Amino acid sequence: MNEIKSFPAPTEYADFYKGYVAAAANAGELLAGLEASKEYIAGMVQGLSEEQLNFRYQPEKWSVKEVLVHMIDTERIFAYRALRFARQDKTELAGFDQDNYVVPSKAKDRAVSSILAEYAAVRQATIELFKSFDEEMLLQEGIANKNPVTVRAIGYIILGHEMHHLNILQQRYLAV
Repeated sequence: MNEIKSFPAPTEYADFYKGYVAAAANAGELLAGLEASKEYIAGMVQGLSEEQLNFRYQPEKWSVKEVLVHMIDTERIFAYRALRFARQDKTELAGFDQDNYVVPSKAKDRAVSSILAEYAAVRQATIELFKSFDEEMLLQEGIANKNPVTVRAIGYIILGHEMHHLNILQQRYLAV
C-alpha cells in the first residue's frame, strides 16, 4: 500500500473544512485511516437494531441510516472531485446541498446490509483511487463549490468528514 503521509497545508482547502482536516490528522496516514474507519463503521453498525438505525435525536435530524447514506454520498462526490482534479481537469465543479439528498436516498427503506455493502464498495474504491495518485497528482488543485482545493486535501476531508459524523453518532445516537 502506498502511503500518503504529507498533510495538506491550510492553503489547500477552504476554512470550512478546517475541522475535518484537523480530525483526520489524528488518524495519521490517510490510507491507513480510511481502511481503519471502514472496519470500525462496519463493526459499529452491524449490531444495531432497526429501531436504533432509524432513531433521530431530534425530529428534524437525520436517522443513523440517513447519516450513513450521507457519508456514502459525500465520499462519492468528493472522490469524483479528486479524480477530476488529479487528471488536471480545470472545470469548476459545483457544490451540492446535502439536505436535498436525504429524502430521495430513501435510506429508511433500505436494509442495513445494503447500506454497509455500498459503504464498503465506495470506501474501497476511494482507497484504490488514492493509492493510484502520485505526489504530483496529490498536489493538483481545482475549484469545487467556488473554493480551491487540492487532491490531497480532499482525501483528508473525506476521512475527517466521516470522523465528524462518527463522533455525532457516538454522542447523540448510540450513547442514548
